[in-house]
Amino acid sequence: MQTAEKIQLLEDGHITDAKGFIAGGIHCGIRKTKLDFGWIHSEVPAAAAGVYTVNAFQAAPVQITKNTIEKSGTIQTVIVNSGNANSCTGERGMKDAMEMQRLAAEKMQVPVQYVAVASTGVIGDFLPMDKIRFGISQMDENDKAHHFEQAILTTDTVTKHAAVKVEIDGKMIAIGGAAKGSGMIHPNMATMLGFIATDACVEQESLQLALRQLTDSTFNMISVDGDSSTNDMVLLLANGMKKNNPLHPGHPDWQLFLQGLETVMAELAKKIARDGEGATKLIEVHVTGASNKRAANQVAKAIISSNLVKTAVYGKDPNWGRIVCAIGYSGETFDLNKIHVALGDHIIFQNGLGTATEEKILKDYLEEDTVKIYVDLQNGSEKTVAWGCDLTYEYININASYRT
Repeated sequence: MQTAEKIQLLEDGHITDAKGFIAGGIHCGIRKTKLDFGWIHSEVPAAAAGVYTVNAFQAAPVQITKNTIEKSGTIQTVIVNSGNANSCTGERGMKDAMEMQRLAAEKMQVPVQYVAVASTGVIGDFLPMDKIRFGISQMDENDKAHHFEQAILTTDTVTKHAAVKVEIDGKMIAIGGAAKGSGMIHPNMATMLGFIATDACVEQESLQLALRQLTDSTFNMISVDGDSSTNDMVLLLANGMKKNNPLHPGHPDWQLFLQGLETVMAELAKKIARDGEGATKLIEVHVTGASNKRAANQVAKAIISSNLVKTAVYGKDPNWGRIVCAIGYSGETFDLNKIHVALGDHIIFQNGLGTATEEKILKDYLEEDTVKIYVDLQNGSEKTVAWGCDLTYEYININASYRT
């Protein structure tokens, strides 16, 4: 059987497609009416890996979870609240995050060092702990993954979830994930919250290796607005309930597992980019012909992060000059006369000059929900893909009134 045939993207996949995981969410009162407190729980302790925001001011829950995973390498329960980031809240914020961790451990009857905590929302406000305590008291082991997916959202307009099944050691293991992210998204550890679970058995160090490696090709290749938050993290849990031989880089199916995991992470990354605050279009940038991976990534990130490119796409203006300009300030060096740029199937720049492609054809293409920009640098064999969105008036409306 070919590799592609061993990976099945589920049509409506969720994090709880992985055996032994449940998830749920409720309204505890932090937000006016929307669900705002969620949890994930594994029937058995799971090997855990995490990647975290590189913002210098990491929020209390990020610090608590990072320290917990570094010490134990194991997580069984994850709790998340939206509406309040518990960020820039000093000593009280740390105490509140630790209390969340302790109360969840007591409720789910697991060791406190097996609990991860995450928060998202407004920065600078103290957590309303009476409401958090109520939320924790309502945690149960009924699987309502769609409630969890709703409870972690802030300005998102849709839930984001995906899952695959992969054949490992002759067993069909599942990898499922859920994420939130709509604003403050920039390719520097993916400003977002992401949670991924698998019922495969994976060595903890190898799990961390896989997550860090694949974050660079998925969540670190998206951008909405150039801002990076204080609360971002992605957690990956593997509870081993399918009882395959432990996965590690020397396992014959290791690459297959990585491909399955990357599929889930890429699906979540694209959904975040598509749901950028106020966005009407997904922008997908394909860069080929780079001399090395860094160069390919730098060019792709420069294009998807360019406000001029983003506004041109929103305005249906096929302005190739903005794309070429972004390539030029990417920090890499290229021969302008070798570069080819296309919008979809339509070449718009080559041999150092714009082409004579009819303007109406290009404007019609920019009516599509997904706009694909292809850049061939003709300078090597490396390639990459990045995802972003257009920049609209609605983005300003959303963020001008975020707290009010």
